[in-house]
Amino acid sequence: MKKLSILILVGLLFVNCKKEKTLLQKIKTQNIETKFITFHKQFYEADEEVLAQLKSRHPFLFPNTTSDQVWRSKINNPEERELFRMADSIYGDLAEEKEKLNLLFQHIRYYNSNFSPPKIFSLITGLDYENNVIYADSLLFISLDMYLGKNAEPYASFPPYIKNNFTKKHLLVDVARKILQKKFLYKNGRSFLETMLYHGKEVFLLSTVLPNYKIQELIGYEDEKYQWAVENEAEIWSYFIRKNLLYSTDQKLNPRFIDKAPFSKFYLNSDRLTPGSLGVWIGYKIVQSFANNNDVTLQELLALNTETLFRKSRYKPHK
Repeated sequence: MKKLSILILVGLLFVNCKKEKTLLQKIKTQNIETKFITFHKQFYEADEEVLAQLKSRHPFLFPNTTSDQVWRSKINNPEERELFRMADSIYGDLAEEKEKLNLLFQHIRYYNSNFSPPKIFSLITGLDYENNVIYADSLLFISLDMYLGKNAEPYASFPPYIKNNFTKKHLLVDVARKILQKKFLYKNGRSFLETMLYHGKEVFLLSTVLPNYKIQELIGYEDEKYQWAVENEAEIWSYFIRKNLLYSTDQKLNPRFIDKAPFSKFYLNSDRLTPGSLGVWIGYKIVQSFANNNDVTLQELLALNTETLFRKSRYKPHK
């Protein structure tokens, strides 16, 4: 009986691998042309003549109210030049990032035929972590100085739960998230369960277009904290049920369990062991359970209302 179970498991893994390979082949047939402008390199290496050419070529990056003196001062600013030097040493000509972004765009086009790849600009923005990626349909701006590695010296003053995501790998996650938020529409609501499933759908979308990423990388968890979530999934869910949180509309639940934070707030002594945003992770687990138990398209899943998705998910946390 044990040998039979192993054979069945091996057979299922083989079938799934074959399906994934076939799907990837279909995705790679998507005709995508990615235009990547290494603006950060052009700008910080510009002389007077090149600066004038850049202003003419990309006027939306040079407000009329800003003088050339300001731009020259920015180019020669020691701190910004150090950020440029660091980004240049890590990314070079961005050949690897261009290839990965092209594959990401192929995934998005496969699931949304109306998606057209934007023109991409690499920037140095002086550690503007709130605008590390800006997506405006035809244009995409990426601040490379926000992806120098979590231990990079410029991030010394940032708390760990934030700077842990300032890596090359998270660059792609942030780009994907910004595009998906605009290109795949699904409803949020007022209750805690609706909010959990709204964010759960987003993580599920991310896992669909970035299939080689771990879930902890998509949510932004350190491995140790993610392991805590896995080991305590049943207890987390039990807490939500015992406290009658699922249908609560108390907005104070968002900073406790949804928003980015160093830890979630159960108001227990063990809180600091937890990752933040545990409501997002549980929301993803419910959506994942639905996907595993129902044969629907991605678009159908996203369109489902909260009650239907929750009921048909048959979600049972691991103990």
